[in-house]
Amino acid sequence: MLTMTEFENTGEARLLVVDDEPNIRDLLASSLRFAGFDVITAEDGASAYHQAQEERPDLIVLDVMLPDMDGFTVTRRLRDAGITIPVLFLTARDDMRDKIQGLTVGGDDYVTKPFGLEEVVARIRAVLRRTLGESGDDGKLRVADLVIDEDAHEVTRAGVPIDLSPTEFKLLRYLMINQGRVVSKMQILDHVWEYDWDGEVAIVESYISYLRRKLTVEGASGELIHTKRGVGYILRDDN
Repeated sequence: MLTMTEFENTGEARLLVVDDEPNIRDLLASSLRFAGFDVITAEDGASAYHQAQEERPDLIVLDVMLPDMDGFTVTRRLRDAGITIPVLFLTARDDMRDKIQGLTVGGDDYVTKPFGLEEVVARIRAVLRRTLGESGDDGKLRVADLVIDEDAHEVTRAGVPIDLSPTEFKLLRYLMINQGRVVSKMQILDHVWEYDWDGEVAIVESYISYLRRKLTVEGASGELIHTKRGVGYILRDDN
């Protein structure tokens, strides 16, 4: 598998795309190749399991509904065999129980059909950054003068310590992992609140506001969390 340094230098990772619908499989494969990835494909669960063992891709894009065994079973068998390749599920099921099951069996993320290709690419890159060690050898995430020390569970801005609640820490980490990309309020709810929140997306707006206030410290380089109206939020250094 690629190291994180190789991933950053080449812009590529090896992906296994698994879907029994030829149109979807071919469209995904072509789009991901255009985005700079090396792509191999499979059309059923047995082939996916075999190729994952033989090819050892950096990530598997795995349809849940397959003709021989579902994607959850494929993932469970891979994990039982000690294969920890990250998995992004493609699912037509919009049932929260299915999403939770996907993560429970060892999946890393999911996209619900119908999906946008840009969203799939963004989710893949976010998972790769997490699993290929974006935080680097020192266990820290950095954007401009903002630093998260994941090992110590500490945050600093321009060298000033910032006290965050556990939820604020998870929200900031999610934004930093996806730096430079817009994430929607629903994506934030799914990934930060981990499906435990049944309320309105207004909770995201409140926590974004908390974060912005706490990240405003003397000597800081400027605003990092930006709002894309009608879309979501993006963490980006404009200085």
